[in-house]
Amino acid sequence: MLRFPRTTAAVAVLLTVAACNTSDKAATSATAIPDVQIPELSLATLQEVTKELSSDAYEGRAPGTPGEEKTVAYIIKKYEEAGLKPGNNGKWTQDVPLVEITAKNATPLTFTGGKAPVTAQYAKDYVAFSYRVQPTTAVKDSEVVFVGYGINAPEKGWNDYAGLDVKGKTVVVLVNDPDWQTKEAKGEFNGRAMTYYGRWSYKYEEAARQGAAAVLIVHDTEPAAYGWNVVESSNTGANYLAETKDGGAKETLANGWIQLPKAKELFASAGQDFDKLRADAGKKGFKPVALTGVKASFGFDNAISKKMSRNVIGVLPGAKRPDEYVLYTGHWDHLGRCTPVAGDDICNGAVDNASGIAGLVTLAQAFHKAGAPDRSIVFLAVTAEESGLLGSKFYAENPIFPLAQTVGGVNMDALNAIGPAKDIVVVGRGKSELDAYVAKLAEMEKRVIKDEPTPEKGFYYRSDHFSFAKLGVPMFNFGSGDDLVEGGVDAGKKAAEDYEKNRYHAPGDEYEAITNWGGMMSDLRLYYAAGRMLAMTDAWPNWNEGDEFRAARDKSRAAK
Repeated sequence: MLRFPRTTAAVAVLLTVAACNTSDKAATSATAIPDVQIPELSLATLQEVTKELSSDAYEGRAPGTPGEEKTVAYIIKKYEEAGLKPGNNGKWTQDVPLVEITAKNATPLTFTGGKAPVTAQYAKDYVAFSYRVQPTTAVKDSEVVFVGYGINAPEKGWNDYAGLDVKGKTVVVLVNDPDWQTKEAKGEFNGRAMTYYGRWSYKYEEAARQGAAAVLIVHDTEPAAYGWNVVESSNTGANYLAETKDGGAKETLANGWIQLPKAKELFASAGQDFDKLRADAGKKGFKPVALTGVKASFGFDNAISKKMSRNVIGVLPGAKRPDEYVLYTGHWDHLGRCTPVAGDDICNGAVDNASGIAGLVTLAQAFHKAGAPDRSIVFLAVTAEESGLLGSKFYAENPIFPLAQTVGGVNMDALNAIGPAKDIVVVGRGKSELDAYVAKLAEMEKRVIKDEPTPEKGFYYRSDHFSFAKLGVPMFNFGSGDDLVEGGVDAGKKAAEDYEKNRYHAPGDEYEAITNWGGMMSDLRLYYAAGRMLAMTDAWPNWNEGDEFRAARDKSRAAK
């Protein structure tokens, strides 16, 4: 399943903060936040763990493979050495039941019935996969309908499916939100700042709710925020799903992507102007457009295997309030075997996310040496993030430590490998009372706070913190910006773009490609301090009034 580029400007760290009922103390100013000392952090540990987990011996750390067995065993070993205790009632792991589905023998995607047949080749022009646990997927002579951005948002009075029965049909949808080209983060769908309605996962979910047979997202690099190479590498191998009782019967037959030039060819064959329809789709009141007479056909076999994957959990019990928890999270998995580059088919995932797990171990060492804080610290290494945040979703829905008692934490997904920065970029600034913590961190480390430069990329919805947000746990996202200490903004953007283009979700993301560890170490200082502050205060920072996630968290805290 597709995952996404992470520049240090947007994704280096995701800070989660638990909420409160009306009796909880709120941290709304620096005076409510304790001063903390940052100990010396071990660069040797960070490098050692990153190098080990990203070596070819781990085969890209795909869930359910021998690479997982080695990964889990290694993390447990390092947790033990760091002085942690098993976090699941005496066990180090939490079982996460998964189904692995790999599309095989895919046929070309053909559209007939238009002015001329249109054929899209698998991987080159389109990709598709199924969430249904069945041996064969076949979409045959399925009517094709353009449904704009594929959004059904009753609270906004917006429904791209209005008056349409899509049962048995293939829907073609646009990526991102209708107002993504707006320069400011204002508008029906927050303008430049992507909402969940703009995410590929939402498009699939809504198409399934509407009863569509298949859904094809038109890939366009700017609104998607990643190139076709990412789509291809992330969707042509094994996909992992959470095991369900109905085997995915409520899902579409097939979900996929289609290249923009091929989509334009399809629309022209149907006598439609793609660019005009795309413009129309951005306006409220858009009505779906059938590509009259055009029918889609394609299929593939599914190699299916049920596997039990694992989250790894270590805990440092709190000295005063051990039943209140601060989380540090990171995903241990990566893509495993992937599209070869120069004969290399192992996606090692050194930055994404061996570095994050190395960060967990490094911080665990530091916390243990500094002595337990007032609240307990949980170090959670989750599985199957690359497959749709499945490990964190499973934990959030089956928490070992109740979410109502979880104060917050830090999610480390791809640490800053481009160098120390002078700024801290905040994603979702203004959403929660955690702004005060970031202000104090910036003052401590003499860094400048900046708003997210690329809100259109929807980074807020792309990592494991979102699994907790959906259940009401307040989330805040911040990390290094691109204004590097050496080279400034130009150097930072160039380095981040180079990683996304040449190494992200590709075999080139290897240990040897990391040439600057200073950014990782400087950001680990922020992450240590953030977690320590949360663990030493008795406050329960909340979402701000009116935020979309506040009601759920208030309810859970009130019940507690």
